[in-house]
Amino acid sequence: MSKIAIASTGGREVDEHFGHAKFFRIYEQSGDSFSFTEVRDAVAACQHSLGHDVTRFDKIIELLSDCDALFVQKIGQGAAAYLIERGVRVFEVSGEIDAVLKKIAESKLFA
Repeated sequence: MSKIAIASTGGREVDEHFGHAKFFRIYEQSGDSFSFTEVRDAVAACQHSLGHDVTRFDKIIELLSDCDALFVQKIGQGAAAYLIERGVRVFEVSGEIDAVLKKIAESKLFA
């Protein structure tokens, strides 16, 4: 069973930048469908006055360590490289969460 994290401000769309995400919605895949399991609170990795902080990146990596992938609307190249170097599969997507989950299931990304 695969588990993914989605950055979303309101729970309907993938509409949050990785660095600004204050929480992540967690979904588990069973067969060809996903079900919502929980919301995990996070400290935004990018603070406007302080810029990027890799210790916050590390906390998010730890928070989502049981997830197979992270889906965000946008992520900067530096942040993406940092996550990928640490084994996090990160994808930029947008749209309604249900539609994104359907495409993920149809693509057999986690088969």
